[in-house]
Parts: sequence; C-alpha cells; structure tokens
Amino acid sequence: MILSGKQIREKLGKEIIIEPFCESQLNPNSYNLKLHNELLVYDEPVLDMKKENKFRKILIPEEGLVLEPNKLYLGRTQEYTKTDKFVPMIEGRSSVGRLGLFIHVTAGFGDVGFSGYWTLEIHCIQPVRVYAGVEICQIYYHLIQGDYERYSSGKYQNNTGIQPSLLFKDFQK
Repeated sequence: MILSGKQIREKLGKEIIIEPFCESQLNPNSYNLKLHNELLVYDEPVLDMKKENKFRKILIPEEGLVLEPNKLYLGRTQEYTKTDKFVPMIEGRSSVGRLGLFIHVTAGFGDVGFSGYWTLEIHCIQPVRVYAGVEICQIYYHLIQGDYERYSSGKYQNNTGIQPSLLFKDFQK
C-alpha cells in the first residue's frame, strides 16, 4: 500500500519528517523533492568498486548548468527526510524524464528508519540544463507489514550532504 498525499500530511512531524515542507509540493500520493545547488562528479576515468574514488564538487549557478551525456552526476535533495513505520522510495518526476534526464535510477528504495538527504544519481541522454531548486524527484511511502528492525546505522545514515559510493567499505569487512 502507498500512502496518499493526505496520509503523508497526517503523518508529518510523527512517522514522516520532511524539512522544509511546502504544501504546494504535495501530490495525490507523493511529495516532490527539490535539487540542491551542489553536485559531485568523479575525477577517475575508471571507477573502482574496491577503492574510494576521487571526486570534485561543482555548484549549479543561477543561470543553470548544462549536464553532459554519458557522465554521472551525484546531487542531493534540498529536503531532509526521516521515516519511521514506512518504506520511503524516490523516483524521478515524469516531466524530468521526458527531457531525457534520469534521476536515481538504481537506488530509489529506502529503509525504514532512514534519515538524511537523498543522494541522487543523475545522468542524461543529451545535454540538458538543470537548475537548483527544481522539483526533480518525488518521494512516496509504502506501508511495511510484519516485525522489522529500523535502519539505524549504515554507510549513508544521518548524512549531511551528497554521498559518493562507499561500496569500497564492503570489501574491508
């Protein structure tokens, strides 16, 4: 079951935290999240799963930034979210996808108890200009059934910004 927009509003401040919250971003069964003005891009010609890959930060200027095809950009939401008792999921908005811009293609499934900003995996099929503050994706919530353990620690929990891949840590176990 997916929560309706009305249910999302009802749960705000309790099982669902969205900060800042703006009523105009609430949809019938989701909430639109905005793109922050900071992006990360990797500096490595080949990304290696077993090592920490070098990256650099770039800022989206007021006039926008043209994203290049075949390049991975990591962004983040302006909104901080926290969820208890529901499984948060995010998807790119259809209006954004119709520009050939793909948002969070592989990792939209969150964990019950996740808290932080969402790191967005962004790529495009042709050059596209993006702007900070655009409603770029949407979060929605599934009801979880049965006993569960809240996600409370992990590589990405309680983040304060864009998180590059930390997969290399899995190889250090």
